[in-house]
Amino acid sequence: MNASDAVMFWDGVYAARPAATDPRPNVRLTETVTGLPPGDALDLGCGAGGDALWLAGQGWHVTAADISAMAVERLAAIACAHSLDDRVTAVRHDLRRSFPHGEFDLICAHYLHTPFDLDRAAVLRSAAHALRPDGRLLIVDHGSTAPWSWSQDPDVRYPSPREVAAGIDLDAATWTVERADAPRRIATGPGGRTAEVTDHVLLIRRSA
Repeated sequence: MNASDAVMFWDGVYAARPAATDPRPNVRLTETVTGLPPGDALDLGCGAGGDALWLAGQGWHVTAADISAMAVERLAAIACAHSLDDRVTAVRHDLRRSFPHGEFDLICAHYLHTPFDLDRAAVLRSAAHALRPDGRLLIVDHGSTAPWSWSQDPDVRYPSPREVAAGIDLDAATWTVERADAPRRIATGPGGRTAEVTDHVLLIRRSA
């Protein structure tokens, strides 16, 4: 599968979903970031844009990246409609080939899963190195499969947060794991469907 296959797949995923006018942020983001002083943030795999818009509303300047041109275009339009276009820069990146430039106080990667080849550990390692001193990398992965997920593989295995941290293989003298757990929550999917799901949460902080 080549790069155009991945773009077409993810454009298709977002095309099948109604464009949200006020997408919700992920709860693991809001619980982690609330109370932190705003700075520069990077949202990897921004999707519908709920996280980027919420961060911008809290005073952060956000670079929001996604492989899907449709997701990026929709987010740029919503940011403009909410008068947040001065704080949200939506950019298209295929993380297999490029990584957004800059240094950041916060980098978040929510559910950065794909059916295409992606060296996730390398991407997340690049993210950790893009943190400013005292910056945080928040990685939230699926720990279970929601009924509405694009992937319904019954044999899929979700690595634990500690396994993800081990795969990134960061120097403990520079980066510290501040959180690694698997909380459960009630999630709401398309059409208002709800289900209990598990999140795998990993929070890494770069030394000051």
